[in-house]
Amino acid sequence: MREGAAYVEGPIMFEGSKPFSGFSVDDIAEAKRFYGETMGLRVSEDKGMLFLHLADDTTVLVYPKDNHEPASFTILNFPVPDVEQAVDRLTAAGVVFERYPGFATDDKGIVREEQGPAIAWFKDPAGNVLSVLEPM
Repeated sequence: MREGAAYVEGPIMFEGSKPFSGFSVDDIAEAKRFYGETMGLRVSEDKGMLFLHLADDTTVLVYPKDNHEPASFTILNFPVPDVEQAVDRLTAAGVVFERYPGFATDDKGIVREEQGPAIAWFKDPAGNVLSVLEPM
């Protein structure tokens, strides 16, 4: 809390607000192609920013940043009913799946461990990490 700031009980200004997430990329046109064509998401563009329209009316902001540095963590997880089928389709579209130390993957790049969901990680053209996974 800021020095001298008073404590106020209860919600101040966020009640009824619909928060959304956002992340940066280094090339909006390339992100639009990847998320729209490769991933098959509904996308829109306004004032140089991209909006990913996901299920349940969820929107994610994708904004350009000249000194963009890819996130070193997973920024979006896409639950799918069949992770192997999703991996096959994305691979056919040219997506390369990541392999991380400490996670045993099959030959397609899918991690199948008892304590977590079947998951496969990949990167968008800006290097941000995404995943497809089967919910537990």
